[in-house]
Amino acid sequence: MAKNKNRTWLIVGLVLVLATLIGLAVAKGKRSPKGERVKIEEVKKRTIKETVSGSGKVFPEKEVKISSDVSGEVVELYVAEGDSVKAGQILAKIDPDAYESAVERGQAALSNAKANASMSKSQVQNAVAQKEQIIANLENARNIHGRNSKLFDEGVISQAEFDQSLSNLRGLEANLRASEASLESAEEAAKGALYNVQSSQASLKELRTNLNRTVISSPVSGIVSSLSVEQGERVVGTIQMTGTELMRIANLNEMEVQVEVSENDILKVKLNDMADIEVDAYLDKTFSGAVTEIANSASNIQTASATLSSDQVTNFIVKIRIDSKSYQDLINNSVYPFRPGMSASVDIYTKMQEDVTTIPIQAITTRLEDEEDDDSDLLEVVFVYDADTVSQVEISSGIQDDEFIHVLSGLEEGQQVVVSPYSAISKKLEDGSKVVLKKDKDEEEED
Repeated sequence: MAKNKNRTWLIVGLVLVLATLIGLAVAKGKRSPKGERVKIEEVKKRTIKETVSGSGKVFPEKEVKISSDVSGEVVELYVAEGDSVKAGQILAKIDPDAYESAVERGQAALSNAKANASMSKSQVQNAVAQKEQIIANLENARNIHGRNSKLFDEGVISQAEFDQSLSNLRGLEANLRASEASLESAEEAAKGALYNVQSSQASLKELRTNLNRTVISSPVSGIVSSLSVEQGERVVGTIQMTGTELMRIANLNEMEVQVEVSENDILKVKLNDMADIEVDAYLDKTFSGAVTEIANSASNIQTASATLSSDQVTNFIVKIRIDSKSYQDLINNSVYPFRPGMSASVDIYTKMQEDVTTIPIQAITTRLEDEEDDDSDLLEVVFVYDADTVSQVEISSGIQDDEFIHVLSGLEEGQQVVVSPYSAISKKLEDGSKVVLKKDKDEEEED
């Protein structure tokens, strides 16, 4: 009996507690204002910087690849990676023995050509002398034949004597023509011999040039940023084919970042646009720079006959020079704070507008101009807070940064717009919707 009584009281107590909780919940619900819980922010004047971002690598602004023009064994290597070199300094030496022998053969060929030219010149002089002798004999024969013609007419000499003098004259005339031909031939042979001399001189010059190319000198001053060979290795020359790269010399005082920018953003980027640069090797430090070069062709186009596909991501290389003034503090610890190949990210400021009307980006959404027509134009709208309701206001927007967007028309400074939650802004709110402002503790509870 006692147990049943206690159980009855326990049940009654639980019912009373439950009724009390339900009553409190109903009372709280009646006291709580109705409407979508939102957060608002004021329309303010700000400076907007439109940015284009990209990631890439740090490279020297000027880097020269050194290759050998001639093939052979590297018999001397005078530098190591990281060494400073000056323009004209000897870097390496290729085995010169074969090229020295070629020069000697070239010198012998030139001497032979000169000897032949001298012989040809002598033959020309000999032909000239023969011609002069024939001309003298011809003149004498003409005089004799002239006298014989008179004597023949007077009957002093016979027909045979007259014919003999005429034959001598005709023979000497023929000899003159032959000597002239011989002289012309000798002169042409002399010209050919002279051309052979010039050809031999050119060949010898080329051979000497190849011999000089066995000594490799630096074309610029800088740092040996990369060394690809060791002493004793054989290298292929670049005279007739792609040769072996020996080393690279870079000016590490002038560094740049090469980044890939998508085709959607590349048209916004201009030469001399300022940029902020973050290098992974230096955490929490930002460097300044400026755009120095913009590629005209996409980086992923290899050849004109490459397969065209719209599925490929199209990027363009943009080069940004790092301003040396922005890393002067690092030079105290290292003469060259940046190394080729370091990873970096860049924000390029393509446009900037100061003291303009702005709102947070998340405050903007779109609505159909005619809700009953799905094909009607989309409008940019925000929801302006007024007392406990919101008004849908159409706006036009301009440039934006990561947080704020420039409002060209539709809003005035000091107005308050709904900025969260986005689900309410994008779908739920309408013109005249009831809203309730969130408090800080409400946000903490939601978190």
